[in-house]
Amino acid sequence: MNGVLVVDKPSDFTSFDVVAVVRRLSGQRKIGHTGTLDPNATGVLPLLLGNATKAQDIVPNHDKDYTATFKLGVATDTLDIWGEVREEKECRFTREDIERLIPEFSGEIEQIPPMYSAVSVNGQRLYDLARKGIEVERKARKVTVYRLSLAAFDETEQSGTLEISCSRGTYIRTIIGDIGDRLGSGAVMTSLRRTAACGYTLGDSLTLDEIKKLAENGELEQRVRSTESIFVTYPELFVSEAQSKRFRNGGALDLVRTRLRGQDIPEGSIYRVKDGEIFLGLGIIRENSIKIFKLF
Repeated sequence: MNGVLVVDKPSDFTSFDVVAVVRRLSGQRKIGHTGTLDPNATGVLPLLLGNATKAQDIVPNHDKDYTATFKLGVATDTLDIWGEVREEKECRFTREDIERLIPEFSGEIEQIPPMYSAVSVNGQRLYDLARKGIEVERKARKVTVYRLSLAAFDETEQSGTLEISCSRGTYIRTIIGDIGDRLGSGAVMTSLRRTAACGYTLGDSLTLDEIKKLAENGELEQRVRSTESIFVTYPELFVSEAQSKRFRNGGALDLVRTRLRGQDIPEGSIYRVKDGEIFLGLGIIRENSIKIFKLF
C-alpha cells in the first residue's frame, strides 16, 4: 500500500499512537507522518504509507490551518488548559481589545518555543526538561502567520475562537499566550483543531473508526491518496516511453528533447515527471537537463 492516508486524529492520541493503529489495521509496516499533533489536539494528520515515506523530508507544502479556542485570565506552565495553573485574574476585555492586537501576531513574527514542546536544545527535548522542572533559555524563531482572525468572542466568559493559517513550526499556544501577556491578563489555549495540513483538509480525512471499517471490508486501499498528490504544487512534465525508461534507470533527460525545450526554466526548478498517468518521480533542472530529484 503506497500513498497518503489522511487521518482526522482524535484527542488523547499521540501522532505515534495513530501510526500504530493504522499500521495494525492496514498491515502496512512502513508508515510516517508529516508533522506531529499534540495529544489533546485533533484534526488533519497525513500519514505516508509505503514508498510515500520517501517524501517525508521533501514535502513542499508544510503550511497548516487551525481553529483554536482560548480563555483569558488564566496562565499555565504549558500555555494550555491542561497545564498547571500559575495565575488567575479577573478580566473584562472586549472583542475590540483583542482585534487591536491581531496585526501584531500576523505576518512574519518571532516566537520563543514553549518549554512543553518537541524542540531540542543541546540534544535534549524541551518537554523532557520541563517535566523535570528545568527551564532553559530558548532562541526566538521566525515563523509566518498568513491569516489570523478572531472568529468569536464571549465577553462574559472571556473566551473566544481564533482561525489561523501559518507556516511550519508555528506554536498556536504561544500566539495565545503572547496575546494574554500583551493584555496583561494571561491566556491559555482550550482546544486545537487542525483543519488543513500539507494541502489536505478535513474533507480529505478519515476517522479511525472509518479506517477500521474500510480495512475490515478490504476497501482501505481505495481511500489512500496517491504519492503524487503530495507534490501537486509542482508542474507536470510528460515524457516518452524511452525517456521514462532512461529516467527510471537514473539517467538525466536533455531539456531540448522534452516539452520544455525553448523555455527559460530557472535552475533548480522541480517537476513531476510522468509517463502518461504514471508518476515516475520528481526531476530537477540542472545544466540544461532534468535530473532525478527523487524516484517513486
